[in-house]
Amino acid sequence: MGWFSKSKQHIDPKNKKLELPDGKWTKCNACGEIIHIKTLELNAWVCPKCDNHFRVGSKEYIEILIDKNTFKEYNKNLKSGDPLEFSDTKKYKDRIETTIKKTGLNDAVTTGVGKMNGKKVALAIMDFKFIGGSMGSVVGEKIARIIDEAYKNKLPVIIVSQSGGARMMEGAFSLMQMAKTSARLAKLADAGLPYISILTDPTTGGTTASYAMLGDVNIAEPQALIGFAGPRVIKQTIGKDLPKGFQRSEFLQEHGFVDLIADRRELKDKVSQLLSYMA
Repeated sequence: MGWFSKSKQHIDPKNKKLELPDGKWTKCNACGEIIHIKTLELNAWVCPKCDNHFRVGSKEYIEILIDKNTFKEYNKNLKSGDPLEFSDTKKYKDRIETTIKKTGLNDAVTTGVGKMNGKKVALAIMDFKFIGGSMGSVVGEKIARIIDEAYKNKLPVIIVSQSGGARMMEGAFSLMQMAKTSARLAKLADAGLPYISILTDPTTGGTTASYAMLGDVNIAEPQALIGFAGPRVIKQTIGKDLPKGFQRSEFLQEHGFVDLIADRRELKDKVSQLLSYMA
């Protein structure tokens, strides 16, 4: 009996660290569910347990919204210059090159033409991975050009916004994009061509103050952060606690800033249906 001794330390399952194989599994930030990447992809990057919408990029939105093998990208090679020779923790031109290599994108928006349930549409999709989806000169120019393309060919326009706002490294050049894109959308409206704005998490700053909120119909994904200044800045400015759910999709719909909240898995069909009505 003396040959064996029992340890008094017990294994606590709560202390066991779960190791997830790289690229195979991920964890839902909302409910903690461990999900296989393929399952998540087939579910439009929405948690199958709690319906939390994962933040995804332009490539994923093209796959979700546009019919397979119908998307043709426009103005892919446009890249930002450095008009102000800006530098903070690193030079702006170096930051641009690093981000291009890291993301495979040339800037924070992808534009083109494709078919949505057989209907031809012009599309611009922002991507938060590229310097926080910030709106610089290239973003404004690419959006303006795709709206011109839609005007010329009498196509509806869909813009998927996902942005931290104007790109501070470009100063006033960035802010000018708000007026440029808004003017193009006014021209589109005068021609009677539909524009649907899709607001995803997050949509803030100068993007919200321009094209993101100018849709004939403004659609938001569930629980997306949408606003101009962030809630922390607003709270510090007014010195008051903010309402529960402030600047989330549901709050904005309740107060008339958003027309419709759509689950990403139903987004393509809902947008397609709206275009049928508007056409």
